[in-house]
Formats: sequence, C-alpha cells, structure tokens
Amino acid sequence: MDQSQAPVLEALAAFHANPLTVFTPPGHKQGRGADPRVLRALGPDVFRSDVLASGGLDDRTDSRGILPHAQALMAEAVGAEHTFFSTCGSSLSVKAAMLSVAGPHEELLVSRDAHKSVVAGLILAGIRPVWVDPSWDPKLHLAHPPRAEAFRAALERHPDVKGALVTSPTPYGTCADLAGIAEVCHAAGKPLIVDEAWGAHLPFHPDLPQWAMDAGADVCVTSVHKMGSALEQSSVFHLQGDLVAPDVLKQREDLLGTTSPSTLIYAALDGWRRQMVQHGHELYGAALALAADVRERIEAIDGLHVHGREDFCGPDLAADLDPLQVIIDISALGTTGYRAGDWLRSHHQLTLHICDHRRISAQLTHADDSTTADALLHGLRELVDAVPTLRPATTVDVPDPGELRLEQADLPRDAFFGPTEHVPLAKASGRIAAEMLTPYPPGIPAVVPGERLNDAVLDYLRTGLDAGMLVPDSADSELKTVKVARET
Repeated sequence: MDQSQAPVLEALAAFHANPLTVFTPPGHKQGRGADPRVLRALGPDVFRSDVLASGGLDDRTDSRGILPHAQALMAEAVGAEHTFFSTCGSSLSVKAAMLSVAGPHEELLVSRDAHKSVVAGLILAGIRPVWVDPSWDPKLHLAHPPRAEAFRAALERHPDVKGALVTSPTPYGTCADLAGIAEVCHAAGKPLIVDEAWGAHLPFHPDLPQWAMDAGADVCVTSVHKMGSALEQSSVFHLQGDLVAPDVLKQREDLLGTTSPSTLIYAALDGWRRQMVQHGHELYGAALALAADVRERIEAIDGLHVHGREDFCGPDLAADLDPLQVIIDISALGTTGYRAGDWLRSHHQLTLHICDHRRISAQLTHADDSTTADALLHGLRELVDAVPTLRPATTVDVPDPGELRLEQADLPRDAFFGPTEHVPLAKASGRIAAEMLTPYPPGIPAVVPGERLNDAVLDYLRTGLDAGMLVPDSADSELKTVKVARET
C-alpha cells in the first residue's frame, strides 16, 4: 500500500476545498454557530475540521471507504492483520477486546496490575477474573508485569478460562515477557490480549521494547495519544491470528463505541501513522538519545536516582524497560513524589507523569528536545535545593504483596450493582467492596468491587490521601466512608 497516503486527512482537505452546505450535525456548522469566545480559545480550524464522519466526510453508504482504507494502512504499517480506530480511548478499546474473548460468568486471566478500565470491563461484562499476581519488588515497593510462569500456573488451575490479558508496558515503563506469555496461552489454545496503552511507539524503532504483535499477541490495544502524536482519546486496537474473529471484535467495539466518532481524532491517527512510517525511526532515535542524556544528567544530581534496567529488569522482575519513561527515585530527599510533583508544577510550570510515595517520573516522546529537557533539569536541581521546605512529609504505609492482594469474595459485577451501604473507613475492614478505589496516576485499582477489604490496604489509602494521593473514583471524595456490599 502507498504509505504516503493519509485518506482521512485528504478527505478533509477535499471537504475544505469544496465545502458543502450541511443540514446535519454537528450543530455549530463548521464553527459558524460557535461562541466567539470559544473560537478565540480553541481556534476556528478545530470547528472547520469537526465534520460528520458518515454523511459528511464520507458519503452515506461509506462507498469511498475512507476509514477502512486508513485502518488498513495502519495495519500494514505495524504488521497487524486488522486494525480498528477508536475515538473513545483505550478505555473502550480494552473493553471491546475483553468482550470479544469472554462473556458473563466466564473466566479471564487478568494481571492484577491492570488499569481501572479493565476492571470496568469486568463489571460491565460480568466476567469472572482469575487474577495473576505481578512480580513484586519488595525493596522498591513496585509491581512489575507477571511472568510467563505465573500465567502458566494460573492456566493449570483454571483450564477453562477463555483467554488472558496483561498490561505491558506499565506506566513505569516496565515490560512483560510477552513472547513467553503468548507461547503459554497459545499452547493451551487461549488468546492473549495486551493492554499496550503506553506502547504505541514501540513498532517504530528497534531499540525500543518488542511490541505486542511481534511477540505473538492476538489483540493489542494502544493509546496513540499517550506516546504518539494523536489527540486525546485516540486509540487503536490490532488483531492477528485466528483465535479472535475480526467481525466479533468489530461488533464488540460497535456495541460500546459512539455512533458519532470524531473526525478530528480519525485524522490525527491517520496523520500519525504516516509520520511514523516516514520519520518514526529518525524521530525515536533522537528521542532515545535525548532520554539517555537526560537520564545521565539527572543521575548526577545529589539525592536523585534514575531507575534503569539494572533496577527494574531481571529473572523475578520485568523483562524489559522503555527508557523514555524516566522514573526518578527521590526517597533520599526525605519527601514524597506527591509533594515534589506539586512543587515543580507551582514553581516551574512542570507537569510530571507519575508521582507516588517515593518517585516522580517524566515521560519523554519524539516531541521533546533540548529546551524541554533543560527545563526539566533546571526544575529538578531547584527541587533539591528547596527540599527542606517539603519536609517532613507524611509517611505512606505501603503493604507487602500478601496484604496488598485482597480476596476476590464476589463477582465484580455483582458487588458493584448489588445492594450497597456506606460504612466508616475505620469499620470497613472485612467488608466486601462495592466500588473501585484507584490511586491516580497510575490508575491501577488498589481495591476492586467484590474484594474483601483489610486493614493494610485501608491504611495505605488513608495515609496516601494524607500524603497527597488522589483517589478520584471513590464515592466519598475524602474517603471517610467506603461503599460496601450490604450484609443480609
């Protein structure tokens, strides 16, 4: 195929060159009805290109096949057999992937470090999770993706599962042994879904970790807005092999997705694919060189340590690491990542990626350069000088793995939709949770509906909130109470 083409972008250009008088949505009619104050803030071109996808950009019957053409180009660019665009983010795409593999009351192997969108999929579909424990680093208090052996053991205990789902890379940049996990799953005839939301860039440079399709995954979900050049909510999911039928995956996406997709998002996805095919190797080669330089310069700052493969990768840890996720341990400074991240934002206008009880992180992409790198380094040096003002920091009680892993006492859907009540946090231990409780970022639930709460996890959340942790999905924003299943 001609990878220099960008069908959605070309159709938009044709629309602008020969504009129609439309009597369809969107109601702003290419910006003519938009509030001038909104136009000043967003720019008129946003509205000019906000065109109805079917019956606007393309004709009513999709006879020109603009979107299928763009999706086929993306599939060829990354080596997948089928690719589908989503304008509802990977939160929707991963649900569609899950529903294409398992249904109500059927079992699915799921790594317990999954994003909250995966848990939402379990709730909506009524899927019964068989949790696969991550590889835990007790020294750094950090979870890495589960090993292939953990999936093999889970399959032996639950031979009737419909498939498996693993997250790789994690928001910390650590990667699973996807080839090993795929081999385990396929030996049992089970499909593997990879939530690769943080890995849209991986196919485009050989020095990045192996991406899911090359490792043998059946379905791979990527958030192009995270590490690529597309707009927020831009997601694609890729398919290969014969364990998941393409029509089933498309129908599951259609079940969940919007009937009014954003042409702006389609166009950005289309343009990003062309950019990566033509310039991705060069752009990510430069990004990797910049990341290596930034890592070295941060490591030279007293009190800061940049985690690398020597810290995160090994037989009982992760299989690989994306070096563009620059994870900085600040525990030697005697403060928390929450306080450090807030200080850098308020004093240096720097917004960091992950801020937890002992770390901060900077996500680098092909869009970064010496200017952004120097701004980061300058802020970090001044953070070290200012750290006495950030002490003492509230201690976060991080449980050990045994205490962190809660008993799945009920199906997530049943607990979420069943009769509930609110109880004080101090009296919630032993009760079955009826809500997700998710420290954010990275968005991995500490508590899943249907899990039995314990003192250790509740103390972790309480002390985390006191230290600056965000738990945005709790029914009680202050977490003075917890929603639990009502006892009969």
